[in-house]
Amino acid sequence: MNVLRKLFPFIVILIFSFFAYKPLLNPGFFPIHDDTQVARVYEMTKALKDGMFPVRWSQDLGYGFGYPIFNFYNPFPYYVEGVISLLGFDALFATKLMVILAIILSGFSMYFLAKEFFGKTGALFSSILYVFAPFHAVEIYVRGDFAENFAYAFIPLLFYGLFKIYKNYSWKYVVMTSVSYALIILSHNLTAMMIFPFVLIFILYFVFRERKDRTNHLIRLFFALFTGVLLSAFYSIPAIFEMKYTDVLSQIGGGANFRDHFACLSQLWISQWGYGGSVKGCIDGLSFMIGKYHIFLSASLFLVSIFFLISGKYSKKPKDKENLYFIIFLFLNFLLSVFFMLQVSRPVWELLRPMEFFQYPWRFLIMVSFFSSFMAGGLFFLLEKFVKDKNTYYLLVFVACAFMIFVSLKFFVPQEILSKNSSDYTSKHALSWEASKISDEYLPKGFRVPENEYEIPDISNLTTPELTIKILERKTQYTKLDLDVVKSGNYVLPLSYFPAWKAKIDGKEVSINQSSKGSVVNFSKGKHIFELSFVQTPIEKLANLLSLSGVLLLFAGIIRLKLKI
Repeated sequence: MNVLRKLFPFIVILIFSFFAYKPLLNPGFFPIHDDTQVARVYEMTKALKDGMFPVRWSQDLGYGFGYPIFNFYNPFPYYVEGVISLLGFDALFATKLMVILAIILSGFSMYFLAKEFFGKTGALFSSILYVFAPFHAVEIYVRGDFAENFAYAFIPLLFYGLFKIYKNYSWKYVVMTSVSYALIILSHNLTAMMIFPFVLIFILYFVFRERKDRTNHLIRLFFALFTGVLLSAFYSIPAIFEMKYTDVLSQIGGGANFRDHFACLSQLWISQWGYGGSVKGCIDGLSFMIGKYHIFLSASLFLVSIFFLISGKYSKKPKDKENLYFIIFLFLNFLLSVFFMLQVSRPVWELLRPMEFFQYPWRFLIMVSFFSSFMAGGLFFLLEKFVKDKNTYYLLVFVACAFMIFVSLKFFVPQEILSKNSSDYTSKHALSWEASKISDEYLPKGFRVPENEYEIPDISNLTTPELTIKILERKTQYTKLDLDVVKSGNYVLPLSYFPAWKAKIDGKEVSINQSSKGSVVNFSKGKHIFELSFVQTPIEKLANLLSLSGVLLLFAGIIRLKLKI
């Protein structure tokens, strides 16, 4: 009975979350802005099957030339999907399941966090608002940014871990915080960058309210964050230092210039729901609504909390007063998040140049949704003091949750359902042309992109009067060819240049040179065995060691804790 009582809130969240992911249970799929998701899942699965780990390269994307997408683009969700596919499911099913898991996890993680402040009923309400926040629907059914959606799910868990370290220090909360932060970085590095200032504010709020042991609190909290950075280093360090080998920076400016994508204040209250894109001005193709009820509850709770603190009529218990102050703190963070979305914040964006990587200021809707949903749990924390009858109180909670789902359902629907199966997204045409056209920024700078599908080469079709090729072995990270070279010279291979690739002719390493049409290798006349191997760069090897050190650090703490016990 006790187990059922503990599990009951999670069962409720699980049931209510069904309405957010119900469209994903339909056959087929739906159009999204980033319509490369299934293709990327397929490529991750293929690389894992080939024995590549960490996965950094996609063999078929980049117009068949391949490129190091997983070295730069948020790999964790694709690892999850890749493992699901390895169990025998197709890439489309794995993609859908990943989104469903992220939706459910967002509800669970918000419940853990909000329960620490507003009790079980308040936490349940916060969870529902977080799952059904309008921007959450935009992420899933409009933008299709499933990586960002995964990061969204881990945000409350990070703040929960930080609070538990502060409140009741235990190594298990250090592990939780470190892993949560690492998973946010690995799920969506821009979200990790966005939330960091708010994490600092959160830490300082609690630590400087504490009169004793401030230094130890700060050390523990920052150690947990630092270890999270170490855990994710295998991805984040190469993503920063090897960016120069790709055209990723081309995504900054142009159509994604932050100066053209500030939200208008009116759009935060109401804006036309659509499936288009973001444009300059106040009439966009997609909605930037915070949610009327999210705004109303946030503002109301803020004003009520101030009233109770000034009047002293609510409660004299220290914990109750702390929660009132905390609601005000959350509201100020909510306002700060809104500020960064508006044109008035442009001087800050101009001053802090790394912010241009966000591209779209309205991305801060992630934090707006987080803070408004979190503080909404305070409604039932306050009502509990006034509604004495428990049955009436629980009925109010249920009605409020059901109402929020009812008014939000219209957002959690795709534009249309397409009669597509996994092969429609993973065929050679879909991978090397359709998906590649959407995202080709991971190709080298100066690379000549094919103008049509017929220009896409294939290594198996490179036989000419001067060169005969026979494929002996071909994997994501390794290719072995039997060559018969009639005429010596430089030959262009359909492989986009990246320094991790090493070439050998008859067992002897030879140089690979960059070309606008691929990678250039010099072949001498005669028969040869040619090998191409993806050998991780020194930066990647160092990053792997740093991640391993983070894992060992956490395990050392666990072992030390067990020995003490």
